[in-house]
Amino acid sequence: MSIKDWPADERPREKLLQKGAMALSDAELLAIFLRTGLPGLSAVELARTLLNDFGSLKALMKAPLAQFCQGKGLGAAKYVQLQAVMELSQRCMLQSLQHEAVFTEPALVKRYLSQQLGSASREVFQVLFLDNQHRLLKSEPLFYGTIDASPVYPRVVVQQALTYNAAAVILAHNHPSGVAEPSRADRSITERLQQALQLVDIRLLDHLVVGDGEVVSFAERGWL
Repeated sequence: MSIKDWPADERPREKLLQKGAMALSDAELLAIFLRTGLPGLSAVELARTLLNDFGSLKALMKAPLAQFCQGKGLGAAKYVQLQAVMELSQRCMLQSLQHEAVFTEPALVKRYLSQQLGSASREVFQVLFLDNQHRLLKSEPLFYGTIDASPVYPRVVVQQALTYNAAAVILAHNHPSGVAEPSRADRSITERLQQALQLVDIRLLDHLVVGDGEVVSFAERGWL
């Protein structure tokens, strides 16, 4: 049966208009993105097949081009569209952060960093530079690799903070293993960075460790 023959309140587009995007399943949202199915498969059925083949919505959205194009009904054009949608979402969230007092909106900061770092295949150390009202001046990845193998240099963080005339910073990095629990190295580098920043009167507000679906806050743990 074609989606056109479904009851109106069960069709993904009509359901979204009536109840909002939150009411739709992953498959229904993906079906709207796909727009059409394949012979013998409606868009929703194709979406369910793709989610099963890739293992999850996140895996599909983060798949590299070659792997993405192996999916049924997918190709370079769909890949480009999906990357554009994801980037628009991240930029929208970044603009929201730039208009908020960042440290008063920890949930927004966590969502932004989860999108930025949650699925990275290597460790990325990112710094959010804030003004004296804790509004975002700049969000910048500074180091790549792992904290043990690629040292995080406090002087670089301090230099960048001074360049942006920041009054405070929030540190963040991801654990590609998916486990967000901070390591001893994480706590050690945080202490060194806090000491270095204090020398130039810049506050370290938090250090967030991003895992798979979880973000651990040093401030919430009472470590800062």
